[in-house]
Amino acid sequence: MCVFRILLVGPIVWLMIEEKFSTALILVAIAGISDGVDGFLARHFHWQSRLGSILDPLADKFLLVATFTTLTYMQLLPLWLLLLVFGRDLLIVCGALIYHFKFGEYELSPLWSSKINTVFQIALVLLVILQQEWLPQVATWSTTLIWLVVASVIISGSEYIVVWGTNAWRQMKKSS
Repeated sequence: MCVFRILLVGPIVWLMIEEKFSTALILVAIAGISDGVDGFLARHFHWQSRLGSILDPLADKFLLVATFTTLTYMQLLPLWLLLLVFGRDLLIVCGALIYHFKFGEYELSPLWSSKINTVFQIALVLLVILQQEWLPQVATWSTTLIWLVVASVIISGSEYIVVWGTNAWRQMKKSS
């Protein structure tokens, strides 16, 4: 199902650029539902795999990066928000790479603050798309969600720094 979600990204972006927001919203909803079903099935039937644990967050991230970039390009989200979200993602990737090359294998499991951040980002994308055709009067909701995304980006990014910093400190202490 991860590959299916990744394949939906191109059509979603195209539909948004063409301002076919209703259809884009349906595809985003399908992607979200398939993500939930995929996660439920994996946990319920113990179908979890190393590949799935890598592909699932990548599919989510690919969809969010594409939709955030498109909405920013369309001037529906501010550029500074896109840069903040990208900055956090870059921090996480660079931190993981540095840790991996300095200390070896590290099991990267998403933090709760990161999951909350993803929920806020998805909610913001959905609300901005909804606003284009059905709910233009809910602009204050998107402003609130923007600030929730900002707060969760800062909190989750900081939490990754603390977790990796603590783990690195323990590794260095162990080896000395």
